[in-house]
Amino acid sequence: MKRTTIWLAGIAAALLAATTAHAQDPIRIGLIMPYSGQFADTATQMDNAIKLYVQQNGDTVAGRKIEFIRKDTGGVAPDVAKRLAQELVVRDKIDLLGGFILTPNAMAAGDISSEAKKFMVVMNAATSIITTKSPYMARTSVTVPQLQEPFGAWAYKSGVRKVYTMVSDYGPGHDAEQGFIRGFKEAGGEVVGSVRMPVANPDFSAFVQRAKDLNPEAIFIFIPGGAQPAAFAKSLQERGIDPKKTKILGQGEITMDDSTLKSMGDAAVGIITTFHYDYNHDSALNKKFVQAYNQAYNRNPDIFSIGGWDGIHLMYEALKKTGGKTDGDALINAAKGLKWESPRGPISIDPQTRDIVQTVYIRRVEKAGDRYVNVEFDKVENVKDPVKERMKK
Repeated sequence: MKRTTIWLAGIAAALLAATTAHAQDPIRIGLIMPYSGQFADTATQMDNAIKLYVQQNGDTVAGRKIEFIRKDTGGVAPDVAKRLAQELVVRDKIDLLGGFILTPNAMAAGDISSEAKKFMVVMNAATSIITTKSPYMARTSVTVPQLQEPFGAWAYKSGVRKVYTMVSDYGPGHDAEQGFIRGFKEAGGEVVGSVRMPVANPDFSAFVQRAKDLNPEAIFIFIPGGAQPAAFAKSLQERGIDPKKTKILGQGEITMDDSTLKSMGDAAVGIITTFHYDYNHDSALNKKFVQAYNQAYNRNPDIFSIGGWDGIHLMYEALKKTGGKTDGDALINAAKGLKWESPRGPISIDPQTRDIVQTVYIRRVEKAGDRYVNVEFDKVENVKDPVKERMKK
């Protein structure tokens, strides 16, 4: 009897020691981003926000230290992203995956998340179907349809009855075109014409002239950021299209950067866009966030920053709910339905789709002194990803 008692006590002590050791082990988070190459600055903006969040909220959660292991895809490289995710799981023994600027990379890593049962947070990639790749995946950025379907409905509500659409001929452009048209037509609007343009198109003159010839009340445009928005604005000016008379509607990338707005100049004034975040958003929490970000990095945060900020917040809050447990089932169940106030406004994680629910803002470019800024003047609240909402029906 005594031997049995001693043996049981030994087992209990061993289990307690193992539990204590586990509780003291660090929680390892693997971040997969394009730290080099064309999208390096995008990754910098996201990673800066993650670092700032940890600086402000500490590097310990539920009694366990947080460690980050960063991996560079170098750009659009799904095979590399998948290999890096495998290495992080097998060799580096990470507990959570995060980052993911680009859709192909997120889709590829989703396979590893699913197989290894690792909680994965997509902090930017915006194609709707990404979160269907793994039941352990959640997203803190946006989906293109989440922005564009409400925008199409808003355009009709604002008085537009006929629209011409111009989008870049690649996946996000197609998603934007289809989402906007769906929302606009369902509201009662008419699309008088559409064109898909080469992704690296340097000159929009011919496309803008074609739109002008049809004399629509509004032109919907989706093009990548960078140099193209300024080229598009130049074509509008040259063809005599005034955004204050013919509504120019688009996704936020075309007026996102201060440098882009500056190069567009007065041609940008009056352009209306939809987005989920802008550093000019008027809230006390956002002002505090922007101030801290500027103090740390001498620049303003952007949509990539906010995706990283809310992504690491989701990880922290899920870990708090599990008491530091890192198995995929516990973490994804903890993430489902979480709600919080972000610098962008109130957001939550849809418990059915694991996608973000958030406010979609309607903004207009205005001139403020010698600056051009996006000014929010309307919004659509509690927007879910409409693609997945239809899939549930």
